[in-house]
Amino acid sequence: MIFNSFEFFVFLPIVFVLYWFVFNKKLKWQNLLLLVTSYIFYGWWDWRFLSLIVFSSFIDFHSGLQIVKAHTRTIKKRWLTFSIFVNLGFLGVFKYYNFFANSLYEAFLSVGFEIDVFTLDIVLPVGISFYTFQTMSYTIDVYRNKLKPTTDPIAFFAFVSFFPQLVAGPIERANNLLPQFYKFRKFEYHKAVDGLRQILWGLFKKVVVADNCAKVVNLVFNNSEGFNGSSLWIAAVFFAFQIYGDFSGYSDIAIGTSRLFGFNLKQNFAFPYFSRDIAEFWRNWHISLSTWFRDYVYIPLGGSKGNIWNRIRNTLIIFTVSGFWHGANWTFIVWGIINAIYFLPLLLLKRNRKNTNVVAENSFFPNWKELSQMSFTFFITIIAWVFFRANTIKDAFVYIRRLFLEMSFQFPQVALKPIAFIGLLLIIEWLNRRNKHGLVLDAIRAPILRWGIYFFILIVILFYAAPSQEFIYFQF
Repeated sequence: MIFNSFEFFVFLPIVFVLYWFVFNKKLKWQNLLLLVTSYIFYGWWDWRFLSLIVFSSFIDFHSGLQIVKAHTRTIKKRWLTFSIFVNLGFLGVFKYYNFFANSLYEAFLSVGFEIDVFTLDIVLPVGISFYTFQTMSYTIDVYRNKLKPTTDPIAFFAFVSFFPQLVAGPIERANNLLPQFYKFRKFEYHKAVDGLRQILWGLFKKVVVADNCAKVVNLVFNNSEGFNGSSLWIAAVFFAFQIYGDFSGYSDIAIGTSRLFGFNLKQNFAFPYFSRDIAEFWRNWHISLSTWFRDYVYIPLGGSKGNIWNRIRNTLIIFTVSGFWHGANWTFIVWGIINAIYFLPLLLLKRNRKNTNVVAENSFFPNWKELSQMSFTFFITIIAWVFFRANTIKDAFVYIRRLFLEMSFQFPQVALKPIAFIGLLLIIEWLNRRNKHGLVLDAIRAPILRWGIYFFILIVILFYAAPSQEFIYFQF
């Protein structure tokens, strides 16, 4: 089931009514309802995938209990290793096995040897990278004594499978989300209203911005040799907004939906295209994943401590692993390495924490310096996104070469309608850059004006929504 589907718009009100009006007397019944409905939501794609998430939940629930019961650090580490091995084993088999098998075949073929390799005819389970990392955070934090293991299987299984953020995040930490399943939840009108606003904004970003951009992006990237240089640039820019609207739109809908049920998820995007350098961009883009890698990979490796070579090594590792997390293709790995190359000068010059405040914090417009910094950061981000979108590394290099060699002033051969939607997106999010999402209108005192904006966004969605497409990050 996907957020931008008829099924979900039937599913959500039913669950909401049952949650607040039927199962509202007992916390355990509410949690059980969330668990059952989350499995229905996930099993809507393929019920067979449910066995994986149930098994993963059982392994980590049991491992957490055994870690705290163990009398020696060695036994604790064994249970942690077992948990990580099972979770990464699932990822390795379903997501990466065929990639490594095919890469091995191509490597031998390039030196004149043809070998037989065995590949698996399997489908990647939706959201496996997200819920795997979520459950791993639980056992790691229990091992580090940062979290007490739960003895409530219903709460834990509901935490792992919580339907709003199950298939594409945010990747919630156990120490933030799991305790919310222990506390009695009371309906709060202002939270529900804000949740609905965030859902509305997320839908606009997905079905209007991202999906309209997708039509142009798919056409150009799949047939780039037939388009002129200006069309290639338009498609590259559109992809930047496609992936942002698609992924941050999902996060907005997930966070907003969670608020309808009394849960608070962490912000996953903080208007990243207003960033003044690449370090700020990565603090504002897919925050839940960036901080996960920081806390569970980068800092254990030594982080920014040690000599210059250790810092370079750790940075390259973290960005390469992040790229590999996104998909089993060399294009994602190169995309990660490119971002590491962008980031390293800032780290080595100790300028990676320079821009931690909100851009144009005390003014309406950015100054010329901020505007040039944002433009340059967006430009280099677009170049990196080409590798993310291209089918092969060769395709990406050919595309980029043509971007710079064919910078003609010929009229684009593609539809330009998405520019209007992108402009509306940028204006509204710039006005709300100090807030948690793009449709916070509390500063507008007149209710009729606020409701007018809501209805305007809704009308734009109804009239300009592109044909429904799955969220990009479902493939990760």
